[in-house]
Amino acid sequence: MDLIALAVPFFLLALLVELAIDRWRGSGLYRASDAINSLSAGVLSTTFGYFTKLIPLIVWGFVLERFAIFDLPLSAFDASLKGIALWIAAAVGWDFCYYWFHRASHEMSVLWAAHAVHHQSEDYNLSTALRQTSTGFLFGWIFYLPLFVLGFPLEVLVTVNAINLIYQFWVHTQLVGRMGALDRIFVTPSNHRVHHAQNERYIDKNYGGIFILWDRMFGTFEDEREDEPVIFGVRKPLASWNPFWANLQVYDYLLHDARKARRWRDRLGIWFRRTGWRPADVEAACPRARADLAAFRKYDPDVPGPVRRYVLAQFSVAALATLGIGVLFATRGALAVLLPCLMLWVLLLTLGMLNEGREFALRLEILRLVAINPLAIAAMHVTGPALTPTAWAIVLLYTALSLAGISITKIYNKQLVESTS
Repeated sequence: MDLIALAVPFFLLALLVELAIDRWRGSGLYRASDAINSLSAGVLSTTFGYFTKLIPLIVWGFVLERFAIFDLPLSAFDASLKGIALWIAAAVGWDFCYYWFHRASHEMSVLWAAHAVHHQSEDYNLSTALRQTSTGFLFGWIFYLPLFVLGFPLEVLVTVNAINLIYQFWVHTQLVGRMGALDRIFVTPSNHRVHHAQNERYIDKNYGGIFILWDRMFGTFEDEREDEPVIFGVRKPLASWNPFWANLQVYDYLLHDARKARRWRDRLGIWFRRTGWRPADVEAACPRARADLAAFRKYDPDVPGPVRRYVLAQFSVAALATLGIGVLFATRGALAVLLPCLMLWVLLLTLGMLNEGREFALRLEILRLVAINPLAIAAMHVTGPALTPTAWAIVLLYTALSLAGISITKIYNKQLVESTS
């Protein structure tokens, strides 16, 4: 049973409720462009995961089979007191390993490159919780190997991982204030707001997934203070609504510095040294300005209303397509969703460019509609499943409505330019 898939409808409902409260209060916790970018990163992570999720599972299964110290059969994890104790031990153990993985993801450059995408949003709401990396599969599995060496069954650890992730969803909100004694034991919204801050006092604090006790034990806890409001985001702003660039930005920084470094040990070391470390020769040749939080402004390009509405409508299509691809993956496997995923990824790319006000974005969107989509759909006759006549009719209607929307948007933009010139 995929607990995270079952939780998705509740995630979306909670997000809509928070959005409605935000609009009613006028608190400005949501910006459409930022939320769409966060959700696009989440969609990209989910769909890309269809082709990478087996990697950690294969390694974990191999370690469990060859190196487990204790024999803990799945049948031992029943409804008895012993079974419940084993479940609790697995959940606490997973959260303990998560703490060290999360902490290392802030303290080692190559791990931060994967994790940074989750912190790039300069807003903080439930859409931020769904903003996940697409490259975490590269190294994240390493930190949980001790649990498999101890002999915890794969099915149990996959389940407690899902529970851990589901728990972390609700703490990404500003609508819940301090929670008294719970703030001292569990990760709560207040504790996790601190974690997403770029303030000097708060940065690199509160790494726990479910329990904040690990941070208190290992000296990484910081309380949220009323006299220092949290500034969300990262010190090197993403300044983009492109979910692909969100996943590649820090890797690009590291690759740039590795190429510039003169010594080979620096070229290799930059990936595994502490976050922010740079070789002295690279820093001298390409100095980077320090972040000035006093002058901080959220990234928010000015885009005409019709473009924003077009993007919102197309993202609704992307959300429905994501659900459909999930069902197709569950029933037909990774090969069947390859081309649908490619079509979805191109859509997410163009929506990001449209939200940034890129001049060529509308041309790329037209190319997507009249060339990329038809070619990909035609190729599905090879990879499956081929579209039925009814499905083709829906695609043609969608294409016609989208092109009409683009025409209206272009006319509006032309009138706007003429009226302001």
